[in-house]
Amino acid sequence: MRCLFLFPAAARATRSALGRLSYGSRYPAPGVQQVLNFTTRAQRHSRRHALALLPTTAFSSSSFPLLQNPNFLTGNRNSFFRGMEQYWSGSSINKNKGMVDHLKSYGVIRSKRVAEVMETIDRALFVPDGTPPYVDSPMAIGYNATISAPHMHAMCLQLLEEHLQPGMRALDVGSGTGYLTACFALMVGPQGRTVGVEHIPELVSSSIPNIEKSAAGSLLREGSLSVHVGDGRLGWPEFAPYDAIHVGAAAPEIPQPLIDQLKPGGRMVIPVGNIFQDLKVVDKDLDGSISVRDETSVRYVPLTNRDDQLRGS
Repeated sequence: MRCLFLFPAAARATRSALGRLSYGSRYPAPGVQQVLNFTTRAQRHSRRHALALLPTTAFSSSSFPLLQNPNFLTGNRNSFFRGMEQYWSGSSINKNKGMVDHLKSYGVIRSKRVAEVMETIDRALFVPDGTPPYVDSPMAIGYNATISAPHMHAMCLQLLEEHLQPGMRALDVGSGTGYLTACFALMVGPQGRTVGVEHIPELVSSSIPNIEKSAAGSLLREGSLSVHVGDGRLGWPEFAPYDAIHVGAAAPEIPQPLIDQLKPGGRMVIPVGNIFQDLKVVDKDLDGSISVRDETSVRYVPLTNRDDQLRGS
């Protein structure tokens, strides 16, 4: 996949074009079949914008007349795209640190701590064999599931960083191959607690050796990190409340059990919606009151039951 930065006004205009796009990725979602991430926060500028992923098989400049404007985006469209294509196509990425360095250079990773954990947990251990691990694209992992693109992992780690301090508790709903679960475990450390919940037993079984081979392996063996088969919409009450909750699939609405299991002062990051989805940041104040804001528009697989996911419905 290749990537474009879209400014908010351009992003709004692009929404209307979604119906004309062919589906170029492997997300099992109904209706509009496209991957589109763009920022909803007007104060972000230049490299700090969220990313719009447009598969090269589905995208051409003629599909978006707006993009033919030479002043669109940076005012120097040709040189901008030459640099971005080299990066986001993965042509210059062959090491995990290289992936992280590029995410830092474009403002996706903004903190030393997030950079360090993504450098330490090698993404190559968590993608299927034969898959290029460092390309900024979601990857199919079987069972109608995906591992998110690196920029989405980085964004979620940034949003949750203050709630992933040593000794804190983290819940990863839809833990998949275990990548983000391992990152959380490294951040909260052996005095904290990290729980992954995944409703596909085969993914849980395969995620455990992935984590064991990673820098988080000792935390799994010592028991501060665990992965369980279960319906993530119900959370994992045994180790609640959680300082940080991440949900890796889109719910039609925020599940109440997850709100209940969020610790006062804690934060949840969850995609919400059907065809059009927003990444929601849910904060629970110390008095138990809830505030919700939109971070960016995203495209995730649906948060559903196991049978529906396997059917792709």
